[in-house]
Amino acid sequence: MAVTMADVARRAGVSPKTVSNVLNDRYPYIRPATRTRVLEAVEELGYRLNTSARALRTNRTGVIGLALPELRAPYFAELADEVFRAARDAGLRVVVEHVEPAPHVAVDHMAGAGAQGLDGALIAPASRADVALETAPPGFPIVVLGDRRLEGDVDQVFLANAQGARLAMEHLLGIGRTRIALLGADVHGTIGNAAERTAAYRAVLAEHGVPVADDLLLSTQGWTAADGAAALEDALAEGTRFDGLLALSDSLALGALSTLHRRRVAVPDEVAVVGFDGIDDSRFAVPPLTTVGVDRRRTARAAVELLLRRLDTGGADAPPAAVEIETELIVRGSTCPAS
Repeated sequence: MAVTMADVARRAGVSPKTVSNVLNDRYPYIRPATRTRVLEAVEELGYRLNTSARALRTNRTGVIGLALPELRAPYFAELADEVFRAARDAGLRVVVEHVEPAPHVAVDHMAGAGAQGLDGALIAPASRADVALETAPPGFPIVVLGDRRLEGDVDQVFLANAQGARLAMEHLLGIGRTRIALLGADVHGTIGNAAERTAAYRAVLAEHGVPVADDLLLSTQGWTAADGAAALEDALAEGTRFDGLLALSDSLALGALSTLHRRRVAVPDEVAVVGFDGIDDSRFAVPPLTTVGVDRRRTARAAVELLLRRLDTGGADAPPAAVEIETELIVRGSTCPAS
C-alpha cells in the first residue's frame, strides 16, 4: 500500500498536521529538529506528496524550473546539484531546461509556451537578453541566478566578480608576477561576468603601476577547457610571454594547465596560474589549481529562498531583491609550490 502522511507522522513522532506544515513550506512554525525528523521519515518511508491534490488545494504544483545555458560545464552542473538540494529541502521539485543564448528564450521556456505547470523559475542566463521579462505571465516568479547584476524589476543572486578578480590579481602580484595574462578577457564589454572581471584586472594593474599589455588580454571562443587550451596555445605560438595567468573560469585554467604541461612550461615556477569558480575538479589538477572560490550552496539556497518569498506572497509587488555572493581565494600548488 502507498505510504500516507499519517505513516510519516507516526515515524517522526509528530502529528499529520506538522508533516503537512513541513511539506508545504510553512517553516516559520516548525522547529529545525522537528523538521529534520519529518524529512528523515519522508526519506526512510519513500513518501511522495500527492502533487495533484496539493495543486488543486493551493494552486501550486510544487515544481520550479531551472534554465541553464550549459549542462556539461562543471560550474553549472555543480550549481544545478545545489539547486536540487535546496529545492528538495523546501519540498520542491526541479525541472531543468537547457536554453540557447537568444533574446527571451530562457523566460519563454520557463514561463511562456514551454512552461509545464511551474510555480516559478530560476534562470542562469547566457546573456542579458535571456532575462527580458516581457513574455512572462503577470505574477510569475523569476529569480536570475547568475554572474551579473541586472537592472530591472527582477530578483537576482549574483557573484562579486570584481572582488574575486581583485583577490586573484593581488595574489599574483604579491608573489612577484608582473606580466599576468588574462584568459577569457572581454576587452569591449561593460556588463557581464567576463567584462566585470576584466575591468577589475585592469584596475588592479593600474593601482600597482603596471601597464596593461594588449598581448596579455587573451580572448576565447567559450569558457571550456578546450577553449582555454587552444587560446593559450595560440598565444605561446605567437611568442607571448608571461609569468602569471588569471583564467576567468576554472575550466579555462584546466585547459591552460594542459597546454603549459605539453609545452614543458613549469607551473608555478615559470607561470603561476589562478582559476575562477572553485569547481571540484580544480582540486585534482596537476598541480592543484589556485582558484577564486564561489559558494554555490549559498547561491542556490538564496535563489530558492527568493523564489519562495514570491510564491508565499502571491508575486506581490515587493521591491526586487538582489543578493551578492562573495568570493574567496583558495591557494593551492599552481601558484605556491609548497601548497
